[in-house]
Amino acid sequence: FTWSALWVAIILSLVTLPIGISLSYHRNLSHESFKLTKSLEYLFAYFGLHAVQGDSMYWVSVHRYHHQFTDTDRDPHTPIKGLWFSHLNWIFHHSHIKEKCGEQSNVMDLQKQAFYRFLGRTQSFHIGGLALMLYVIGLPYLIWGMGVRVAVGHHITLAVNSVCHRWGKRPWETNDLSTKNWVMGILSHGEGWHNNHHAFEFSARLGLEWWQIDVPWYFVKLLEHLGLANDVKVPTVFQKLKLRSYQTMYLW
Repeated sequence: FTWSALWVAIILSLVTLPIGISLSYHRNLSHESFKLTKSLEYLFAYFGLHAVQGDSMYWVSVHRYHHQFTDTDRDPHTPIKGLWFSHLNWIFHHSHIKEKCGEQSNVMDLQKQAFYRFLGRTQSFHIGGLALMLYVIGLPYLIWGMGVRVAVGHHITLAVNSVCHRWGKRPWETNDLSTKNWVMGILSHGEGWHNNHHAFEFSARLGLEWWQIDVPWYFVKLLEHLGLANDVKVPTVFQKLKLRSYQTMYLW
């Protein structure tokens, strides 16, 4: 352990998770919640690659199938097979997604772009190159910058699939088991407001209340202010009223 190695891990985590996974892979590529300049879109997707959760086409394909078949037997990480399956085991069942969902035919928009095809073919070299660079700087940087960072990042992301489809509150009437979990909301920089997300899949903002921390959303608003992001989608008041659960309405 060294403090400098820990800071490298923290900085890499902030670049690869809130920006690379949440902002790029999830909100921009999977749901097209906003548009970026092409150079920024590709840069942020490259950050996501270094979270070591798969290339853009794989991640987006799995997530789109998740929303198409949410919490059913065909959901790639369905909770009906148990907490451990939805959290981790589904990753090791390589044939599960293909058998239940099919090929990556739901990401043709990405497959048409040479950049994403290139990342899909060469992802191991990019990740290996970062690991080698950290090792050359010093073994603690490899341990913390790759090993610890990737392990913690995986479990935070995977817990959204498992924890946030089992424990938490449901302010919106959705046809699934998604919940709003404040612990995961903080740990995942905003992804834990999961019932919000399933209610309004198109929304670039997941933390719909002022107190719901949503780091990627703050960054999207900054990019929009700078003219680097446009067509930013958020739910309207009417859309919120339409899905507001009776229980929440009564409490208010």
